[in-house]
Amino acid sequence: MRVALVSGYDWSVPGGAQGQVAAIAGALAVRGESVAVVAPNRLAGGGPRIPGVQLFVAGRSLDVSVNGSVAPIAPTPVAAWTTMRALRAFSPEVVHVHEPLLPGPPLAAALLGPRPVVATFHRAGADSLYRLEGAALGQLVRRRLAAVTSVSGEAATTARAVLGRGLRDVVEVPNGVELERFSSARRRLEARETTGGGGGRGREGRWKDPGGPVVAFVGRFERRKGVTLLASAVGAVDGRARVVIVGDGPEAPSVRRALGDDARVQLPGRVGDDEVAEVMASADVFVAPATSGESFGVVILEAMAAGAAVVASDIPGYLAAAGGAARHFRAGDGRALAAAVNEVVEDDVLRSALVARGTTRARECSIEIVAERYLEVYRSVLGVRLA
Repeated sequence: MRVALVSGYDWSVPGGAQGQVAAIAGALAVRGESVAVVAPNRLAGGGPRIPGVQLFVAGRSLDVSVNGSVAPIAPTPVAAWTTMRALRAFSPEVVHVHEPLLPGPPLAAALLGPRPVVATFHRAGADSLYRLEGAALGQLVRRRLAAVTSVSGEAATTARAVLGRGLRDVVEVPNGVELERFSSARRRLEARETTGGGGGRGREGRWKDPGGPVVAFVGRFERRKGVTLLASAVGAVDGRARVVIVGDGPEAPSVRRALGDDARVQLPGRVGDDEVAEVMASADVFVAPATSGESFGVVILEAMAAGAAVVASDIPGYLAAAGGAARHFRAGDGRALAAAVNEVVEDDVLRSALVARGTTRARECSIEIVAERYLEVYRSVLGVRLA
């Protein structure tokens, strides 16, 4: 099957949606499908290179404020034109558009690209501008779609809000996790500890603290991610813990002010994908403190796959991702965050149970299972088209 995956977010900039597109494309290619990705790219040759997947560049991105975040998108006529050119060159049997109302490649593909079109909604929440776009274009887009999927119930609600009453059933397909990338990081760390090569030294061990538990966060430093809340709560976290806060972004100054000179905290900035996996594998407790705007927290699944116990806020997207395998706390409550972290740090039985449940949950959402779910959707729409 020839499948084109269309992303509106810059391929060279790390992010949840483009990470999912890359993971799905790779899993489909491994299964023997012919796969292309169409996405903007501000860096020549930037972003992941996936074996067996063709990459078509659709314009250069701009940083635009979207849904409480700064998104690298390409809302330009050039991006739309290059998207159409790429789709003609690849000649897909199915076009899978991620965020079909996002200006640039997704909207162009949804409105003008070859059919059938499968749309996936990642976003949770529709602001006034997004609803206005839905009012203007939702009906046109909806009529072009052979199937609509969402990564969570929150994202499905958003899809219905912007595409209108005539929307067909929304198929919920969760985000997927690349199990091997994260579980192998844990295995390498355990092997070092078994052979006596740990102690915080070496590539796989430098985040680990042999003298106490490690509490970790990975994410963009934005208000909705809750990183400043976490920084403010660190002082109330068990004094034995070392805290690793990975990332960068507009809230970085606020994070540093909130942390003060706490010597237990490590702020390495933004790190590569392999190091993200190493941080998660080194963590005894992984904290996901987002306050809003997360339709499905794949970072939770990644931490679970890496063998960390997860403490997460109780926003709907995180409840959906965790599937009962995390210790949740009231979103936006710093005291509740610290109390939940301390409970998991101090209770070995609870922590072990969370790790075991998390491992099972991550396996349920493996990218291989998710790719098969999408293949079922593709086969369904091709059957409708060919009937």
